[in-house]
Amino acid sequence: MLGELLPAAVRVAERPDDDPAAVPLAEEVEVVARAGAGRRGEFLTGRACARRALARFGVPPVAIPRGPDRAPRWPAGFVGSITHCRGYRGAAVARRADLLAVGVDAEPHRPLPPRVAERILLPAERRWLRGQPPGSALDTVFFSAKESVYKVWHPVTGRWLGFRDALVRLDAADDSALAGVAGTFSVELLVPAPDCLRGIAGRFRVADGLVLTAATVPA
Repeated sequence: MLGELLPAAVRVAERPDDDPAAVPLAEEVEVVARAGAGRRGEFLTGRACARRALARFGVPPVAIPRGPDRAPRWPAGFVGSITHCRGYRGAAVARRADLLAVGVDAEPHRPLPPRVAERILLPAERRWLRGQPPGSALDTVFFSAKESVYKVWHPVTGRWLGFRDALVRLDAADDSALAGVAGTFSVELLVPAPDCLRGIAGRFRVADGLVLTAATVPA
């Protein structure tokens, strides 16, 4: 599913549950040493997906440790993103020569709790949502899109980006059968940003009880 949202330069690996065969490589052991069973499974399966995606570029199994900012540290020459939620684990990887950054996110398809929606949605986004027909949890699409945007912002800038620092606009697919469940999104950054991050855009899809979003930055 995730591959449908990304350009051809990206390789993807995904699965609906934890991989019982996934084990940490040397530089990853410390990260999961004190983790509970659930967190350990998510971490190890996410790394296993990332290694499968890298293998499609011919990269042998390599550790993907966590940096001081808690983000994955990718092998030289590659960029990528890992995501996990209930019912989904996935990773997307690209050569740095093709893309400057890749961001992906998965969330359960259900409405945001009201307090979370109030914290992450801008007034313009809330107004747009009020004009949409019921059915899809489009507030969660906004949330997920902002997560994907952060995952391309931070590797480039090394800075935090708040949920309310990015204005997201959704465009549903032209096909009325897909309206509200698939389409593109554009982003207006409300804080100073390098030129390469101006005009970030991405894609979203709602399927199989999940919201999936993806954004990329060209090299």
